[in-house]
Amino acid sequence: MPEMNLVLVPGLLCDAAVWKPQMKALNKLAHIQVADHGELDSLGAMAEAILAKAPAKFAVAGHSMGGRVALEVVRRAASRVIGLALLDTGYTPLAPGAAGAKEAAGRNELLELARQSGMRAVGERWLRIPMIHEARLKDRRLVKAILQMFERRTPPQFAAQIRALLQRPDAAPLLPMISCPALVLCGKDDAWAPLSTHRVMAQLIAHSTLVSVAECGHMCTMERPDEVSMALREWLKRVVQISV
Repeated sequence: MPEMNLVLVPGLLCDAAVWKPQMKALNKLAHIQVADHGELDSLGAMAEAILAKAPAKFAVAGHSMGGRVALEVVRRAASRVIGLALLDTGYTPLAPGAAGAKEAAGRNELLELARQSGMRAVGERWLRIPMIHEARLKDRRLVKAILQMFERRTPPQFAAQIRALLQRPDAAPLLPMISCPALVLCGKDDAWAPLSTHRVMAQLIAHSTLVSVAECGHMCTMERPDEVSMALREWLKRVVQISV
């Protein structure tokens, strides 16, 4: 396979560690960049930062909030994006009325927890939802890697990313306009971004492949790295076939 450019976009409170297995698995297939959102507080600003550093043509894969950022990249520069992968993510805006207010209150409660007790406390609460498949909660290495990743983030970064998510745009009108090869992947047991949402996204994106990863929660890239890397590899092969 010819070498190509690939941008990996982490999600809420995540950094390059969330993509570590895929960076290793795909490094001979693509030149890889990993986005860093810093304290940017809108999905659009995060997308603009990626575009400022990305090559002229590239594939982009986003996990969780990173998937929403990847969609904003496509919204701004579809002609530059030769492939799109959306992992454990969503496309709808904040719900109106009581549902939206409930989400905002829950996110701000977590922010206050981060300020009072530290970022690790946020990760520990998320794990109890559970964030990962129940069978993996006893995997000490996995849990440690996730918690250490969150500890590397700060409450100001968390606050900025919460603002970005609460102000997220509606990406539904964008999905039918996507023409590049797309992968829509989800942990089958993701309690945060359910498989049903990904089925809808895959139906709306013309050239998409839907992959459901068994016995996997929200942190698919770390929970089931081999399965996710294989799906990304097959997606990249399609991207190359179309772009050559």
